[in-house]
Amino acid sequence: MAEKSFFKQLLEASTIGLNLVLSIFIGLAMGLGIDKYIMPKIGFSTFPWFTFIFLFIGIAAGFRELIRIAKKSK
Repeated sequence: MAEKSFFKQLLEASTIGLNLVLSIFIGLAMGLGIDKYIMPKIGFSTFPWFTFIFLFIGIAAGFRELIRIAKKSK
């Protein structure tokens, strides 16, 4: 029984970094996509702004998930 608990904890610990990096990357990709492809079709040029906004949203989501996993493992 102790081995299963150990492997479950190991699995949770290994996903922390992956969740953080993927959240940041997805936020960055969404912001770049909006700035480079959607906004020029509408007629606006907002190049760095949506990239920064969604990058910060991705960072916040990554750290929120990090805190949620840390609280869950207590």
